[in-house]
Amino acid sequence: MNIRPTRPGEKLPASLLLLADPDWSQVEKYVDKSSWTVAEENGNLIGVCGLMPLDQASAEIMNLAVDPDWQGKGLGKRLIASALEQAQGQGYQKVIVRTGNSSLNQLGLYQKCGFRMIRIERDYFVNNYPEPIFENGIPCRDQIVLELMLRME
Repeated sequence: MNIRPTRPGEKLPASLLLLADPDWSQVEKYVDKSSWTVAEENGNLIGVCGLMPLDQASAEIMNLAVDPDWQGKGLGKRLIASALEQAQGQGYQKVIVRTGNSSLNQLGLYQKCGFRMIRIERDYFVNNYPEPIFENGIPCRDQIVLELMLRME
């Protein structure tokens, strides 16, 4: 398996992007503003992770998605590590990530990678997505924002 930056003009598979964000109109807001890291196996993209600048000091991880057949094998951690390395190399001091209250596996993954919860945006998904979202039998209503401060060398 190979983890690498996207190539110029390379298209990201909508099927992967929609795993992490089920509303294509939301994906379109950040897909071209982000730099992307992909996981590739035998020429197939099996994971994606975007990094979008927010300001001079911070960036946001956007749309971390791993093909269901590859989930639970450490690929998400590797994509996050690559994004954090990229962020540090670009001089960012902190990285944030946002996820839903019902995204239990993602919340666990981000915390295992060192992210800490900094706020809850109540009813974010209710107010910004046209269809209700359910994960793990839980309605996705609130957005959890997590942050990781990068060590400056």
